[in-house]
Parts: sequence; C-alpha cells; structure tokens
Amino acid sequence: MAEKLTAVKGMNDILPPDSARWEWLEDKVRALMARYAYRNIRTPIVEPTALFVRGLGEVTDIVEKEMYSFEDRLNGEALTLRPENTAGVVRAVAEHSMLYDGGKRLYYMGPMFRHERPQRGRYRQFHQIGAEALGFPGAEVDAELILLADALWKELGLKDVRLELNSLGQPDERRPHRGALISYFETNADQLDEEAKRRLHSNPLRILDTKNPKMQALVEAAPRLIDFLGEASLAHFSSVKAILEANGIAYSINPRLVRGMDYYNLTVFEFITDSLGSQGTICGGGRYDYLIEQIGGKAAPAVGWALGVERVLELIREQGGAADLPVPDAYAIVPEASALPLVLKTLQALRALGVSVQMHAASGAAADGMGSMKSQFKKADASGARFALIFGEAELAQGSVAVKPLRGEKVEAAQAQTLQPLETVALWAHSLRAGV
Repeated sequence: MAEKLTAVKGMNDILPPDSARWEWLEDKVRALMARYAYRNIRTPIVEPTALFVRGLGEVTDIVEKEMYSFEDRLNGEALTLRPENTAGVVRAVAEHSMLYDGGKRLYYMGPMFRHERPQRGRYRQFHQIGAEALGFPGAEVDAELILLADALWKELGLKDVRLELNSLGQPDERRPHRGALISYFETNADQLDEEAKRRLHSNPLRILDTKNPKMQALVEAAPRLIDFLGEASLAHFSSVKAILEANGIAYSINPRLVRGMDYYNLTVFEFITDSLGSQGTICGGGRYDYLIEQIGGKAAPAVGWALGVERVLELIREQGGAADLPVPDAYAIVPEASALPLVLKTLQALRALGVSVQMHAASGAAADGMGSMKSQFKKADASGARFALIFGEAELAQGSVAVKPLRGEKVEAAQAQTLQPLETVALWAHSLRAGV
C-alpha cells in the first residue's frame, strides 16, 4: 500500500457540514456588500514578490518572516503566495486603470498564505473577506467601511465585538514622531527585547505593536503619534468619529494601534473580541492613500478592511450562534432498482423547478439492490428533509408517488401518506416549498 499523504501542516481541509457554514457566511457577505454597492473582484493567488516588499514594507514581519516566496523555474521571476490581498487589489486597479471614470467600491474573498506557527485562529493557509474603497479621499468613506463591518456583525448575530480607532496621520507628521520614539527607546534600551532592538532604527513604530508583556508599561509611556498630528489630520479623524457617533457606534481610541503593514495613513481601526484568546482581532483596516503610487499606479486615495473568516466562524461557534445548514426539501425512497429511470426523470423535473431532492443510492454490498425500506427511512430522517417521496411498486403501478411528511409540529410518525400523480408531483412540491 502506498504511503498515505496528508495535508500540509496549517493548511486545512474544509469538509461538510462545516463547508456549509462557510457558504452561509459568504452568502451573508454577498448580500450585505450588494446593499452597500460594493462589487466583487478576484485577483490571482500568486503575485510578484516585489508587490508585497514594496507595498507592505521590507521590515514588516510578513515580508521578513512569513511569506511563501519562490523562483519561477521557467523565467526566474520572484513570486509569492499572497499573504494579504489589499496590495493585489491595488495592483489590479492600477494595472487596469479602473479609476479612470471615478472611485470604485470592491470586495473579495479567498485564501491567503503566511508561514507561521499554526494555532487556534491562525493558520498557514487562512481566508479573508475584504472591502476596499479606492478613489475616495473623504472621512465619510472611512466611516462607511466601519459601518459596513458593524452591520455584518449584526447580520451574523455576533456580540461583544468592540471597535478601536487611531489616526496615523501623514508621513510628514510621522517623521518627527519617529525621531521622538527612537530617542525615547534609546533612553530605555535596557528594557527592549531583541525584536524591539532590531526594529529600533528601521521601523520604531512597530515596537508599539509588541505582544511582549514585559514591555507594555514602556510602550504605554512612549510618545503618542496623535500629539504630532496637524490640523487636517485631526479634522479628518474628528469627521470619522462624528459619523460613528451619529450612528450609535461605540468605539475607543487606542493610540498604540498601528496595524501590521507600513502602507497605512490617517484612520486605522480594529474590531476585537475577548472570546478568542490571543487571536482577538477579527477585522482590521484603515486608509492607505499612498499605496497605489507606491506600486507604480497613478496616485489615488483608498481605504479598506479585511476580516479573518476562520476567526469569525470560530466566534460564531463560541457565542452559540448557528449557521442555517442546508437540508433537502425531499428524500427519494426507491425500493426497487428497476424503478430508477422513472424516479430520476421525476427528480429531474423537481430539481428544474428549484426543489432540492436527495436520492437514495445503493452502496457497498447492496449495490445490486436499494436496501430495506427501514434503512432508507432512517437515512431520509437523518438527511433533514421535510418529506419522503416513496417510489414503491404499488404507487408506480398507479402512476403516483407517495408523499410522507417528516418534519413539522403537526406531523405524527404514523400519519398517513398522500398520493400525488407523477405528472403533477413537481408542481405540487414546488408550490408547497414556496408556501402557496
């Protein structure tokens, strides 16, 4: 026997019935995005490595440690499995000149890849849903995206998700803050861990995002970026907050919130829960007005967010929420294999009218027969179907199918079956499903 192959560590199969929860979430997202006039974009999983080095920043954890990068064997091109998708969306927008006729509101869903230690809510292949608004400079679009995310939590029935906000201002405001940070941390160098010492002169702002508990007091006392912001940046931030307050959205200001990529400016935000341990951020984003120009496009403002699908689904489970798992409308019970041609013809008519039907199929040793009625009824009940359609010899001799309800408060186990003529059963089942 050949060696059994398994999935790559940290890259997980998504199997039924769990895959139905993913579909449920995706359907909720699609419907909500349509209400906000966001349109779907799909970009490649593999992008040029330079896109992320230039876009995310050379001294970010993602670029330095986590990217799956390789050389194309045909032409030697440096390629990378996307670790996030904002850069890819921006590349596509710039490459196809999508902003020539005005701003665009876009959303995406799909897998991302980072080489890190797998743990709860953090995998090497993980999935994100993101929303990006490109070509709009106003604070009202920052606020719109936050309102969109908040509306999604309500659609999913999530509770106890808090919003944290900060402003990173503009690059010319960050430069004096950067100098102040370096001076402050150099004065306290004996309290810095090795990671912080490495970042001190290359990217001191990232030290504020440290997870080292021994450094928290030091970070809390560090110079605050918001104290270096000019009038325009503060006004933009005030407009975002005013819109959120007008819509009853609670938030807190976190002056240490910097996000993990270097491309952000002005508004940054995270939605956080305490229900998932250390992986508490379920959604984060902000404004990135300079990224399009950074990767070679025509300068344009932009803002967006991404959520972690695995973390959101885990939070739904943690809070006792449940997705609406799909079940068939009917289960076809077939006592004799000789009836299968007529059975399948009838089921195809049902399916063509939008009725979901699961057909019983022989398996294993019973491949030459259909199995007992008792076993078929057990499978019909386990399927969750509302009705059993019984294609028995006596029923077919009358040109009919027996219909037995399996669900509902008024349904008794011994309730008599009703007969429906084969030529009208599809219309009957369709009208019954539609509640007519």
